[in-house]
Amino acid sequence: MAEPKNDMPLMDTSEGLVLFHPHVPRKAASMVSEVLSTRWIGQGPKVDLFEKEFKRIFNQQGPCIATGSGTDALHIAYIMAGIQAGDEVLCPLFTCTATNLPFLYMGAKPVFVDVDPRTLNMSVEDMKRKINEKTKAIVVVHYGGLPCDMHEIHALASAYDIPVIEDAAHALGAAYDDRLVGNLSDFTMYSFQAIKHMTTGDGGMLTFKDNSLEPLAKRLRWFGINREDKQKGVWENDIKEVGYKYQMTDIAAAIGLAGLEEIEIVIKYRRSLYYRYVDNLTRVDGIQIVDDFDPLKRHGAWLFTVLADRRLDLQRKLREHKVESGQTHYRNDRYSVFGSQGEFPNMDLVDDQYLILPLHTKVQMDDVDRVCEIIKAGW
Repeated sequence: MAEPKNDMPLMDTSEGLVLFHPHVPRKAASMVSEVLSTRWIGQGPKVDLFEKEFKRIFNQQGPCIATGSGTDALHIAYIMAGIQAGDEVLCPLFTCTATNLPFLYMGAKPVFVDVDPRTLNMSVEDMKRKINEKTKAIVVVHYGGLPCDMHEIHALASAYDIPVIEDAAHALGAAYDDRLVGNLSDFTMYSFQAIKHMTTGDGGMLTFKDNSLEPLAKRLRWFGINREDKQKGVWENDIKEVGYKYQMTDIAAAIGLAGLEEIEIVIKYRRSLYYRYVDNLTRVDGIQIVDDFDPLKRHGAWLFTVLADRRLDLQRKLREHKVESGQTHYRNDRYSVFGSQGEFPNMDLVDDQYLILPLHTKVQMDDVDRVCEIIKAGW
């Protein structure tokens, strides 16, 4: 029986060091106020500008399509990747359900892949065991911001001639083999949900390699309508595919534009906190850092995760010292909506151990040192 997760009530910022906190730039309020005084508060020119600036700052090689959420962006990616009802898709067992629920919208079958216990990313070995002629795509999540083993994953996908879709919700600014995430695979999604590296309140971005798919992505985002033709007064343009209401608003894009002005500093700071934890907790009894320290991988530093002996005891001790810790994602096979899929021995091994420590822009270096001293004193 797995130990309970998040068994303690959420901590308020007045009570101590919280596990998550949004990063909202001071400039965001004035930029939103400016939008609210214009005729465009839904999808308009700020969304276009946000897409353009994101593409420039993160050196994205393909189109960038802003959406109302990361889940929206993933659903569009799955449609454009050609996934259809009855198809099998290799996907992470350990992730937010947002990665896998769109398959159920589509009637596709998610086939869960066990974790690599060193990284909590997908196990390539388990992937090799489960791929077959029914597999129509591979979806990966870079847990915590640590890139997956993309050379091996792309080689496997190439052998079966299927696309790779990256859920990079954790991995803004991460890189693999000197290439930024977003420039590696057929499709990549980023999330701007409240507590990610940067936020738009909620939102997402989809980027992809095939430029010819851009008109389709934009139609899928807006009811299947070609908005450019519509705004030219051409109402005769046909709707040829089922579309959705997945657009970003100019209000959200204004917050995002403020975030982009600070994002390089934010990612650098988060990475410095991450490696302060690493320096403090390497070789501490009862603690294993979730990272393989592969030189090909540049960490995005969204989460700092450890495997801890007697995790619940450590959580309680940290809470006694006014430090919040916890778990943010859970194994998807425990949700009845997905049904039972068999055994996952690696996940079983770490399920009672993984623990996330505070890492966000409200955390100071002294806070990291204090958390680590509490842990070093034992529990």
